[in-house]
Amino acid sequence: MRLTVLGCGDAFGSGGRLNTCFHVAGDGTGFLIDCGASALIAMRRFGVDPNGIDTVFLTHLHGDHFGGLPWLILDGQLVSHRRTPLTIVGPPGIRERLPAAMEVLFPGSSTAKRAFTVAVREIVAGEPGAFGGVEVEAFAVEHPSGAPAHALRLAHAGRVVTYTGDTQWVEALIPAGRDADLMIAEGYTVERPVRFHLDWATLNRNLPEIAPRRLMLTHMSPEMIAHPAEGYIAAEDGLVLEL
Repeated sequence: MRLTVLGCGDAFGSGGRLNTCFHVAGDGTGFLIDCGASALIAMRRFGVDPNGIDTVFLTHLHGDHFGGLPWLILDGQLVSHRRTPLTIVGPPGIRERLPAAMEVLFPGSSTAKRAFTVAVREIVAGEPGAFGGVEVEAFAVEHPSGAPAHALRLAHAGRVVTYTGDTQWVEALIPAGRDADLMIAEGYTVERPVRFHLDWATLNRNLPEIAPRRLMLTHMSPEMIAHPAEGYIAAEDGLVLEL
């Protein structure tokens, strides 16, 4: 599998970084992990074909993590002339929030006729599922967004990618990331506690038990961007990793 960082910024664009979005190209499929508001811009910039995305997996329902979906869907309808189904997999609440977001941004867009279907699937923590050849398990985390927030463990073609989403430390991150080929973790601050967000010092203390094969930090504040990347890969927009 090949993972491309399409966006690794926080909600405020710290460091000039785009909103959260990771593209994974696998054996016969392509999928996104989160789809922040700038996702389509990033796809154009980094050469990712929107029509090659079969599934979008969402951690939580903040705009910098799911707000790019209206543009992705409209692009398929009006620009890229998509013909294949698109599946959106997210926490409970996504079925209502997605059309609401589309109507706020582009009135009438949620009910417009398209040449492709958009299937919205809700998943809950502790109930594994499979979509588009990707096995997914959600883990409950702590990050209020008007709906449950999840860390996601995704398996495809013999490889495992975990993403914490945004969250303060919770014990569920241990099984979510254990032995993953790549664990993508929020690293918002170096050690300064920020409610509902994860700091590097706390994560680092728990790494021996999680034991991911590789670790990448994302969603970094300015202080974390300036911190020397010791013991982890510092995410950057456009970074490509082979798994």
